[in-house]
Amino acid sequence: MSLVALALVLGLAFCMERITYLTLSEINAKKLMKDIDQKVENGDVEGAKQLCRDTRGPVASICYQGLMHIDEKMDDIERSIYSYGSVQTAKLEKGTSWIKLFIAMAPSLGFLGTVIGMVMAFEQIQLAGDIGATIVASGMKVALITTIFGIMVALILQLFYSYILSKIERLTAQMEESAITLLDMITEYKLKNKQ
Repeated sequence: MSLVALALVLGLAFCMERITYLTLSEINAKKLMKDIDQKVENGDVEGAKQLCRDTRGPVASICYQGLMHIDEKMDDIERSIYSYGSVQTAKLEKGTSWIKLFIAMAPSLGFLGTVIGMVMAFEQIQLAGDIGATIVASGMKVALITTIFGIMVALILQLFYSYILSKIERLTAQMEESAITLLDMITEYKLKNKQ
């Protein structure tokens, strides 16, 4: 039971850390892109960079990365943005493998408790030399409680994990949409400055 409880505590700690990080990473991406577009359209690239630096989250980081390379060729800018996007996605997913580990471990630890409970029941039968309901009951109780607790821990962590994945997907979609918008902005900026 203590190992299952430990899996719950550690799993929830990783879940809370991820949820906090992902919540702090969320911004109004559409508003940020609109503000960047206004600054770039007015030729204030440094102001757009400063806006990105002052805004938290992966969307602003990707935009800053693109604006840092605004004077380079479009292929290089695109490659830079998408490479940095991969880095930001990895940061969003950091620690989720530990949550998956605890989801898998909890039922296994519960089943281990089941086996231990069964061994205790058979040991009590052997010591008593008789099969009675009261003799078997305590070992069976341990077996069933650890199984139930292991499955409950896995279900609780699975709910948190699904919520975390939905937040990661939403942020990743925002990053991709913002990257495309930024590339369009930079293309427009370059065409405008050529003329």
